Amino acid sequence: MKRRDIVLASAGAALATVSTWGLAQGFPKPGTTIKYVVPFAPGGLTDVMARIVAQKLSEAWKVSVIVENKAGGNAQIGAEQVAKSAPDGSSLLAITLTHAANVTLFPNAPYSFTKDLRPVALLAGSPMLVVVPTGSPIKDFKDLIAVSKSRRLNAGSSGNGTPPHLTMALFNDLNKTQMTHVPYRGGAPSMTDLIGGQLDVIFSNFPESIAHVKGGKLRALAICSLSRHPTVPDVPTAMEAGMPGLFVENWTAAMIQAKTPDAIVDRYSREMIKIMFSADMEERARQQGFRVTQKGASDFAVFLKNEVDRWSRIIKTAKITAT
Repeated sequence: MKRRDIVLASAGAALATVSTWGLAQGFPKPGTTIKYVVPFAPGGLTDVMARIVAQKLSEAWKVSVIVENKAGGNAQIGAEQVAKSAPDGSSLLAITLTHAANVTLFPNAPYSFTKDLRPVALLAGSPMLVVVPTGSPIKDFKDLIAVSKSRRLNAGSSGNGTPPHLTMALFNDLNKTQMTHVPYRGGAPSMTDLIGGQLDVIFSNFPESIAHVKGGKLRALAICSLSRHPTVPDVPTAMEAGMPGLFVENWTAAMIQAKTPDAIVDRYSREMIKIMFSADMEERARQQGFRVTQKGASDFAVFLKNEVDRWSRIIKTAKITAT
């Protein structure tokens, strides 16, 4: 390459760097309104976490960050809205493990999760809790492993393809058993039937069952995380109880329209990680049933791909469908 060409190339690269830096520094502009789309009903864990982060973003950037709930379609309606939004950073999407599973459950979705959206940051995770009625003859997790091999247990969930259902399918895959899946329209009614003895077990979202465990209506056999939870320190991890592969957290994270400039994505990613590292955030997350497990855009991208691949195998093996 000639010296003149090298100089021009270097100058072009420098201008691009300045331009990118300038774009990041200029975003968001004063008066901007950012939509943080939550594809679930208000009041759930993902909604609560999104509202906390939205408030912190508003305070840090001095702009309006509004949480907009777009429930329905197994969390696809809100996701499609952001996937088809302008790539200017004005719309964020809150996602969970459900979206990683949806890639396989809904192959004909009206948008491409992997092509129309890009990762911003992983924020926190909420471990699954294995629970049975307090009157159950199943006393611990090793009992559950043994009993499930001797007879077909009824396992409830908040619906087909939901994290409780996927965790049950993973248990079956690891244990070479076949529990009977009993889907409900949400976590609350499944908890009611478990407490009433109509079900044998639920691989539950932590916040949906912890109050019943604390109240003595349910017995927690194991927690599906890498370490014990401070709320129930006496409950062993699945690894400690004999099934190291049963690690499942219903995580929450943020994504954005795929063509959004790198500089804007990086600005979001850095600010969200900063928020999750703030002094009060870990305690606020814990109160909502989460543990902070933050990852920036690049690390989250690797994590997300692994989750999509992992649950794709389980869904196909268990022949899980969305309905």
